[in-house]
Amino acid sequence: MSRSNSRRRSRPQRHKDVLHAQGGHRADAFRCTSCRLDVSLDAPGTAHRNHCPNCLASLHVDRKVPGDRDADCRGRMEALGMSVRPDGEWMIIHQCATCGELSANRIAGDDNPLALVRLALRPLTDTGRAGRALLML
Repeated sequence: MSRSNSRRRSRPQRHKDVLHAQGGHRADAFRCTSCRLDVSLDAPGTAHRNHCPNCLASLHVDRKVPGDRDADCRGRMEALGMSVRPDGEWMIIHQCATCGELSANRIAGDDNPLALVRLALRPLTDTGRAGRALLML
């Protein structure tokens, strides 16, 4: 038995949010490759958001200068540990899973505090991993 569409009132078509940018994401956000969270590029405390505030994972997109987005690798970067600058600012140490390059990234004001503390305490629980990372520097 077929339904008659003539009795229904047609409604306007909804606006489609089509993602046409490179990588299929909006210009003001990106999707985390690890936890799949949609992350806004606006980050308190830093001008260039380059990691997920939830799981602290990143992508290898910057080559020399933060925000240059000039790296060809585009590999997933895993948070290895924390470092502190002489002025007291905390940095997340990332290592690219594809090419092995290490980078230091500023933490943002909306980063998950529990994830940051776990990352800071990681060398106390796994001294071999921290030693390997220091030897690579």
